[in-house]
Amino acid sequence: MSSAPVALFVYNRPLHTQRTIESLLKNYHAKDTDVVIFSDAAKTPEKDSDVRKVRQYINSVSGFKTVSIVEREKNYGLANSIIDGVTSLCDEFGCVIVLEDDMVTSPFFLQYMNDALEYYCKYERVISIHGYVYPVRKILPETFFLRGADCWGWATWQRGWKYFNADGTYLLSKLRSLKLARKFNYDDSFNYIRMLEDQIAGKNDSWAIRWHASAYLNDKLTLYPGQSLVDNIGNDSTGTHCSKNSSYEVKLCDAPIRVGGITVEDSDVGRDAFISYGRRKCSRRRIFVSKIGKLFTNLYRE
Repeated sequence: MSSAPVALFVYNRPLHTQRTIESLLKNYHAKDTDVVIFSDAAKTPEKDSDVRKVRQYINSVSGFKTVSIVEREKNYGLANSIIDGVTSLCDEFGCVIVLEDDMVTSPFFLQYMNDALEYYCKYERVISIHGYVYPVRKILPETFFLRGADCWGWATWQRGWKYFNADGTYLLSKLRSLKLARKFNYDDSFNYIRMLEDQIAGKNDSWAIRWHASAYLNDKLTLYPGQSLVDNIGNDSTGTHCSKNSSYEVKLCDAPIRVGGITVEDSDVGRDAFISYGRRKCSRRRIFVSKIGKLFTNLYRE
């Protein structure tokens, strides 16, 4: 099995970065994998100390086939850093596996990614491979496809990444003109349209929502595992774009995942499971907001 290069994007979280790399080193095929670490520069002087700690650590990393480090001389921001890094590695190698500094992986992550990249290489409708799956209650197939793309431990080919469109305004307009907004939002169980609106307004700098929209509008599919191979440990309020949230925590898959042998089409089972998860999550949020509102009302009355 040939091994695709891994692009790892890091910034100012040394402990998260260490956990991410240590888990990747425990992967089968780690020693056969080229890893390119993109280290963004500090955005403000206050971030500089932690950026230097991260760079000191990544310069000590070994155990992979090769380790290359790209130290940005200026702050790119996550979106620009990922777009630039993924583009450059796709151009050089034809495919890439992408991780950020807060993604702990199963020992079978690289095997799954490489197997899927090889198996679906010539399937034009398959735009990417994803390693994370929500902690849904429904039993999922071993692998399944969903329309669109995703961002927590993923891989793509140069032929897939060419569909990425950075113009959020165009993407939103197209989704609305084709009357796809509700389906894009998983029947309004997620608010991806709002995320795209916020990106356009400069309230977030999400490359991921534009990647998802680009894939969705081109009717492309992403392969998901039935059990998660990635756990995002960054939802602890330490990240630039994430607040504290435990609803995404998963138990990592502890066995290899077989790839192939399924129909290349949008999975009704997978979509229904995601919709149920999204609605449950929204319901919990409404209950929480309601309780907080009642608490403040009672305090005001007192």
